[in-house]
Amino acid sequence: MDTATTKPLVSIVSVNYDQPEVTCEMLASLKKVAYPNFEILIVDNGSPTTSPYIIKERYPEIKLIISEKNLGFAGGNNIALKQAKGDYVLLLNNDTEVKPDFLDSLVNLMESDDKIGIASPKIFYFYDHNVMQYAGTPPFHPITSRGRHYGNKEKDNGQFNNVVETHYPHGACMMFRKSLLNELGLLYEGYFLYYEEYDFTERVRQAGYKIYFQPNSVILHKVSVSTGENSPLKTYYMNRNRLLFLRRNTEGITFLLAMGYYFLITVPYNTFKYLFHKEHLSALYRGFFWNFMHFNIHQNHKF
Repeated sequence: MDTATTKPLVSIVSVNYDQPEVTCEMLASLKKVAYPNFEILIVDNGSPTTSPYIIKERYPEIKLIISEKNLGFAGGNNIALKQAKGDYVLLLNNDTEVKPDFLDSLVNLMESDDKIGIASPKIFYFYDHNVMQYAGTPPFHPITSRGRHYGNKEKDNGQFNNVVETHYPHGACMMFRKSLLNELGLLYEGYFLYYEEYDFTERVRQAGYKIYFQPNSVILHKVSVSTGENSPLKTYYMNRNRLLFLRRNTEGITFLLAMGYYFLITVPYNTFKYLFHKEHLSALYRGFFWNFMHFNIHQNHKF
């Protein structure tokens, strides 16, 4: 019997935005993957200056989907999710490269327990292969909405080598059951960039599924190639979406305390932080006021 037909189909979905060479580097690493049954869907998210067709020319086996405009991370992924045929979906940032065996252990973990909804691998910084970026997470603080990654900027000495339940996956690489899309809907497109995976994870957890960290799967992440590590664009969406996440995922006394912290601590602190950086200060307040202009934030996108 063909090995591929005995393994679940995995749909690998990635979004390209004006970076065909970076995307091709990711695809070159995927060519070496040992897992026998996967498809690749690349969404070009309205690239303004660089044609994406070189991707299809170099890798004709992939499915290239063209969006006429930039729909953001969630919107771009959602286009492909509607066309994905896999039993599992793997969202993979285009600024990553993968190890040849990274899919096998993720699929085996998902297959071991049908209550595992999402799993992420161990993620290393691309330019320093022994320094970790992600090895699971604790919960966000309910009031500050701040979180962290276990292992971030630590050398890997085997301290995070256990398969464990964790609170959040990493948006650069997360596998989930495609059936969740029928059950819970698509990624929420209101975020546009950042926090989508956290929001989706909250819905998955509330539906009774578990989130896991799989250290036997490894990828390398080039980190913020699209937006810049400290760009005003990142400042805008990180601050805007932090508040949006709180609005969508907290309630009652927790919501009131979180709002108090945000307005009395976070906004003044960041105002002082960006006082002499006008572009970042403008981005901060534009993100802040966006939330006062958008009220219909609880309707999820149907699959």
